Amino acid sequence: MYNNQPSCGSVAASKIFHTSKDPPLFFIMMRFNMKIALLMVTILGFFTIFAWSLCGDRNFKDSTVDMDRNKDFMRSEEIDCFINNDYVIGCRKEGDEVFLPFSFLRKYYEVYGKMVNLDGIERFEWSHNSYNKIYYPKGRYDPRGVFMYFENYNVEMRDRVKYVSATEGVPISTQWGSHGYFYATQIAQFGLSHYSKNLTDPEPIRRIIEDSNKNQAKWVISSESFLERMFDANVSRTVLKFRTGDRISDTLYLKLDHVLHFVMSVNLMLGMNSSLTVVIQNREKGDIYNLHYTSNNISITAQDNNIYYGIGNFQEWKKLTRDLIVDLDKGLSILQEKTKHKRIPRSKLKVTAILLFGYGAIDNLTLSTSEHIENFYNAAEWFVKHQDSKGGWPIPVRRHLASGFSDLKPGWYSSMGQGHALSVLSRAYHHSGGDVKYLNAAIAGLKPFSVPSSKGGVLTSFMNKYSWYEEYPTTPPSFVLNGFIYSLLGLYDLMKIAPRGQADLAEHLFNDGIVSLKHMITLYDMGSVTSYDLRHFTLGIAPNLARWDYHATHINQLLLLGKILNEPLFTQTAERWIGYMNGKRAPHN
Repeated sequence: MYNNQPSCGSVAASKIFHTSKDPPLFFIMMRFNMKIALLMVTILGFFTIFAWSLCGDRNFKDSTVDMDRNKDFMRSEEIDCFINNDYVIGCRKEGDEVFLPFSFLRKYYEVYGKMVNLDGIERFEWSHNSYNKIYYPKGRYDPRGVFMYFENYNVEMRDRVKYVSATEGVPISTQWGSHGYFYATQIAQFGLSHYSKNLTDPEPIRRIIEDSNKNQAKWVISSESFLERMFDANVSRTVLKFRTGDRISDTLYLKLDHVLHFVMSVNLMLGMNSSLTVVIQNREKGDIYNLHYTSNNISITAQDNNIYYGIGNFQEWKKLTRDLIVDLDKGLSILQEKTKHKRIPRSKLKVTAILLFGYGAIDNLTLSTSEHIENFYNAAEWFVKHQDSKGGWPIPVRRHLASGFSDLKPGWYSSMGQGHALSVLSRAYHHSGGDVKYLNAAIAGLKPFSVPSSKGGVLTSFMNKYSWYEEYPTTPPSFVLNGFIYSLLGLYDLMKIAPRGQADLAEHLFNDGIVSLKHMITLYDMGSVTSYDLRHFTLGIAPNLARWDYHATHINQLLLLGKILNEPLFTQTAERWIGYMNGKRAPHN
């Protein structure tokens, strides 16, 4: 750093005397000016001593400050902090400052922080939210395209997903029942995330293992087993048919070594007590895991590193698409039920073999990096197959929302589940090129929106004036915000994709809902965060403040609606709520 002061401990001096080559006149002049030279040396010496004194004094002052700081640190002491005359925590006092543990601040003020290391320097990062991301719409929303920001979702890996059904190809939820059940909202999110990933992810890399035609694998066949590629009239093509002996050693075996392709798809028909097994190895530890896909109705079981998924006991052709990493992870969660489940990173795994046991046939056995569109259609087909006569997808478990609300008995509908289903089915209708079964199911799915919640639907009203579609149709109404907006997006998707005149009801319901949202949105503003619902209005109790992830969802939903409708109220409200995530508060009086 540039410094105008002389450096401490040294003074630069010019050469006073020249060499003997100097002219003699110079020496004559020096004799007459010796007194002046001595005076100059004296002044220079004085200046040097003064500079040393000045630098020494400055260094002394700096060291004194450091000593004072060290004394303050040495004077720090443990003290008790009495919090709101309620309870005591341990704090530290250093001079005039009192320091509270961050573990207390984190819970008390709902703030977040962590130690990070940047270029070898540690620092503490503080945030008023849990790093939930705000997604600004990149362009105009297209109901035929990505759904919101769902390309970032990985629904099947959520802890509350017990497994992905091998019979239906959709998640089984444990959100309100440990036994596991089909939950329309989660199934729809599974489908929408894979539809969105299909549009945003790179094209999948596929490797055909066996198609009985150009790609014929080298299976190891025991003397008691049979394998032949022959024409099957049911599928009008050549397939691989097999039969093994009853002993494990008779299993047909195909050795593999794949480290990138963990999504398996195969057309298969398995006889009774037959199975297709995929062997996965932990490349780091050498542990072996066997994923068995068996011809029975047992959903999932696991024992001794063997994980079993039942694909049904019907002896007919079906398409099976499985994410082997997900299937392994859910199986390990069962095996490690009594201990904390540790997920194995994908980079440490590889597929080492495929085995066939019993009898049956397979075709188009493929390993790939992804099969998003197959997963999407599994969800769409589930909604077509499981829609009831009232147009809904009933939720088969009891739901207790909170004290003061009536419990929802098994068989209730959710506006969020209905709305998400409309978003799935509308996209399936578009993507399939106009398959009417998806459109018909979507239009039928509008019925519960017109039926009062007191009569089994999802419709209620606020102050007997504004229509509201209940995520949880309780008595009294709860008015959950995020579920309502998701239902509006489903109505919007259908009204934009359906042929003209076939979804007029969807447009009517959507417009009614938007009117309600415009008049009610500020009721959810708590000045520093949003409320999850309006129980403080309907029950007369304290507000149910939204977690930061729900708060972020509210923002993302309003940003999208503001973009769709060019509505300043939604956009301005969302921006104010973004400020809350950064610690801003509404002004005091």
